[in-house]
Amino acid sequence: MATSTLSRITKVLLAPALALGATVGLASAPAHAAVWSSCDQWGNTGLNGYTLYNNIWGSGAGAQCVWANSGTNWGVWANHPDTGGIKSYPNAKKVINKSITSLSSLTSSYNVTVPSSGAYNTSYDIWDTDYDYEIMLWVNHNGAVGPLGSPQGTVSLGGHTWNVHKGSNGHNEVFSFLRTSDSNSGTVNILPILKWIKDTKGWMGNETIGDVQFGYEITSSSGGLDFRTNNLTVSGG
Repeated sequence: MATSTLSRITKVLLAPALALGATVGLASAPAHAAVWSSCDQWGNTGLNGYTLYNNIWGSGAGAQCVWANSGTNWGVWANHPDTGGIKSYPNAKKVINKSITSLSSLTSSYNVTVPSSGAYNTSYDIWDTDYDYEIMLWVNHNGAVGPLGSPQGTVSLGGHTWNVHKGSNGHNEVFSFLRTSDSNSGTVNILPILKWIKDTKGWMGNETIGDVQFGYEITSSSGGLDFRTNNLTVSGG
């Protein structure tokens, strides 16, 4: 997320709000018992080579609970107020740790079920190992949300057409790719996007790609909304 670095630096204490919705949130998990669930602000676990992270990092957040059947099948219930500012980025992360030029492929497939109300985006958040650069790929979004930085035109890469924005959050450079139409399922070829940033635009060098995260950057979800990752795969080498 465009300001997710802050979640690594400042852990805002939101325990009272989280405790209030803990019981309700777990009730929104699938009818059968999930392998793992958490309503903790920074709740996380490793499953099947992925790290699941509740990641409630923004100010003014409400309650949020994440559940997982596996690293590739998981979801979140969130009840964040209708106020501005990103409240959370619940996500699943796959660690790559390879430089752009040493990667022969980097792809991901996604299938999600998202609400028709609220303000959020469904996005990949891709980081270099030094956290100097952040590449966001928005596959859908809803409500009053928008990318950081200024428009850089439209480009077709990795099997999709994107509106590109470039900016800085004061901690790192942010390159945001917004799919020109919303999608709830598909496959993204990530490597050509990284090479376009590096070689065509010259916005970064041969960075080592650390984390490929996929999740929901939630600004508001008043009353409690469900976000479900029916399937997610990230592969590269």
